[in-house]
Amino acid sequence: MTKPHRKTDARVTGTEERVADGEGPVRQCVVTRDRLPQAAMVRFALSPDLVVTPDVAGKLPGRGVWARSDRETVDSAARKGAFARGFKQQVTVPDGLADTVERLLLQRLLAQLGMAKKAGQVVLGFDQVRDALQKKRPGLLLEAADGAEDGRSKVYFLAKALYSNVKMAGALSSTELGVAFGRERVIHGLVRKGPMAKTIELAYQRLAGFRARPELDWFPDQDR
Repeated sequence: MTKPHRKTDARVTGTEERVADGEGPVRQCVVTRDRLPQAAMVRFALSPDLVVTPDVAGKLPGRGVWARSDRETVDSAARKGAFARGFKQQVTVPDGLADTVERLLLQRLLAQLGMAKKAGQVVLGFDQVRDALQKKRPGLLLEAADGAEDGRSKVYFLAKALYSNVKMAGALSSTELGVAFGRERVIHGLVRKGPMAKTIELAYQRLAGFRARPELDWFPDQDR
């Protein structure tokens, strides 16, 4: 997983510090105390009965506690009492919290991919993706984790031959990509370069903290 830049937390410190390059507000991880862009973290809120609740959209009311968006950090927070310290009171941490966060982040990413398709920003299919690559630099390549090596290699090396930097998302299964795009299965896809691709890339990086990124093993030379 790509390591986010270390920045700080407005809600914990009471300041609205921002990342110098304009990535938005930064937050402090309740476990590591690292200062990170909000987009690289997950917010947690308390339900009325004081149950720690993932707030992946960052919209639930009340005080929030932030953790770096990866399984190890969330598991550590649950195991070592970091949420009680962050909320400054006794709280209930539900079993399988990291799994719940992964599921919610996946749902959010799939919804964003679906919106990108409706906006005409997604190309699907092996031949269609290769044709789109010939015309314009992609924002993000999508390759199913369970897709064939031969097909994804042909897509990737064509992109590398045409452009100096290529980013790929490979942690979603063909069935998960199918859900995003209203199909049974999707193996190859492409998000056109633009604001939606950047939003989807950030959402993917948050999810990738909770599951393996096979593309980093497939193509170690790609941009991360």
